[in-house]
Amino acid sequence: MQIKQRKINRLKDFDYSQAGYYFVTICVYNREDCLGKIINGEMVLNEYGKIVNGRWIWLRNQYSYVTLDEYVVMPNHFHGIIGIDVGNGRDRSLHKIKPLPELIGAFKTTSSKLIHMAGFMDFRWQKSFHDHIIRDGISLNKIREYIIYNPAQWDTDVENPKNTIISNQKEHINVINITNRRI
Repeated sequence: MQIKQRKINRLKDFDYSQAGYYFVTICVYNREDCLGKIINGEMVLNEYGKIVNGRWIWLRNQYSYVTLDEYVVMPNHFHGIIGIDVGNGRDRSLHKIKPLPELIGAFKTTSSKLIHMAGFMDFRWQKSFHDHIIRDGISLNKIREYIIYNPAQWDTDVENPKNTIISNQKEHINVINITNRRI
């Protein structure tokens, strides 16, 4: 039996602890809608969504070199812009800076633990996460806009289980408009 090789999602040879902004998407396992609901184009967090929101803010409070920009908790995933050591002029040789995967690992671990303690024992995040290195202000502004309007786009979002069910049933036909999905 051959062990399946895990796909590496990070950019090879890139230092993810270097100063800059990163766009991350983190999905709930099996895209289960469990963090709240979209009502009239607005995300309404439930108890578990509030935990996720709180743990994202915790990252900024826990690590002095972390800056949080736009973010949104969606029913079954999370989008956020995180800055590492942006504009604080610190001597990096004096401080260990966790790379992005370790920061996201801390976020996922602590949010999962608190959600379990709140009674949702089967909650878990999907393995890994999607990231995009933000290289300029134009890209940063486009991603901010995407995050801000994400709840209003939920009806056409490929992360919406209604849409993925249709997509899976009619795989050979493109029935979902995904032109605005990934930046």
